[in-house]
Amino acid sequence: MSKERKTLNVVGHSKLFYSISCALIAIFIILTFVIGLNVAIEFKGGTVLTYTYEGDIKTSDVSNTVSDSIGDKCTVTLGENTGNAGKTVEIKFSSTKGISDDKQNTLKTALEKDFPDNNIEVYESNDVAASSGMNFFFKCLAACALAMVITIIYIGFRFKKIGGISAGVFSVVALAHDMCMVYGCFVICRFDINANFMAVLLTILGYSINATIIIYDRIRENENLLGNKMELEDLVNLSITQTMGRSIHTTVTTVLAMATVFIVCGVTSILSFAFPLIIGMISGVYSSNCIAPTLWVHWKKHQAKKSHSGSKTGSAKKKASRR
Repeated sequence: MSKERKTLNVVGHSKLFYSISCALIAIFIILTFVIGLNVAIEFKGGTVLTYTYEGDIKTSDVSNTVSDSIGDKCTVTLGENTGNAGKTVEIKFSSTKGISDDKQNTLKTALEKDFPDNNIEVYESNDVAASSGMNFFFKCLAACALAMVITIIYIGFRFKKIGGISAGVFSVVALAHDMCMVYGCFVICRFDINANFMAVLLTILGYSINATIIIYDRIRENENLLGNKMELEDLVNLSITQTMGRSIHTTVTTVLAMATVFIVCGVTSILSFAFPLIIGMISGVYSSNCIAPTLWVHWKKHQAKKSHSGSKTGSAKKKASRR
C-alpha cells in the first residue's frame, strides 16, 4: 500500500516567504549604495585597449602597471583570441573623453618594460560611446516590460475561469522578484552590469513563467475536479505539492548543466552569465511555488471578503428602507 503524500502548507507560511524576499531585496538596495555598482564600459563610455601576449601574466600586475604609468583606474580581463589562437589582455578605461594617444604609448612602453618575456603587442584600441550602450540597455528594459504585459494578457485569457488577470499580475510580481535576485547576484559578486545582465534577465523571463503557468494549470484542473469540496488555501497547497517535484527536477537538470559550465570555464564573461542564471533559476522555482500562487490566494480571499461585506451592507440598506 503506497504512502499518501503529505500536502505542503505553502500558503500558511506565505508571510515568512514574503519577509525573506523583502529582506533580500532591501539588502541588495543597501549594498548598491554602500559598495556601488559595476557598470560595464559599454553603458558608461570609455576606451578599450586589447593586447596580445605570450606565457602567463596576472591581472593585478597589469593593473599596477597601468596605475603607475598613467595613473588611471581600469578593469583588466584576460581572454583568448579565436582568430590567431593567442592570449589577450583587455584593459578598459571609463572616460567620456577616452585615453589620449600619448597615454596609450606610455602604457605600451610600461607594459613592455614590466613584462619583457611576454611579448606584449597592441591588438586593437576602441573608443566606446555611452549612448549606444544606453540605447541597448533601455531597449532590453522595454523588451522586459513588453514581455510582462504580454504575460498578463496571456494568463488572463488562458486562466480566466480562476481570475486570470489577477493570476497574470502576480506571476509578473514573481518575475520581478527573480530579476531582483539576479540583480543582487551581480551586486554581491561584483559582476559588471553589461549585455550578460540583460541576457540573463530575458532568459529568466521565459524560464520562470513556465513553472508558474504549470501551477496555475494544476489549480484550474483541481478546481474542476473538486469544485467547492476544498477550501481555496487547501486547493492551492495541493496543487503546489503536486507540481513541485516536477519544477525541482527540471530546474536541477538545467542548473547542473550551467554549473558544469561555471566550474569548467574560467572566462569571466561566461561566469558572469552562468552563475547569475543559476541564481535566477533557483529563484524561479521559489517564486513560482511560494510567491505567485500565495499572493493570488490572498487576493482572492480579499475579493471574497470585500464582496461579502458589500452584500451585507446592501441588505442592511434594504432593511432600513423597508422600515
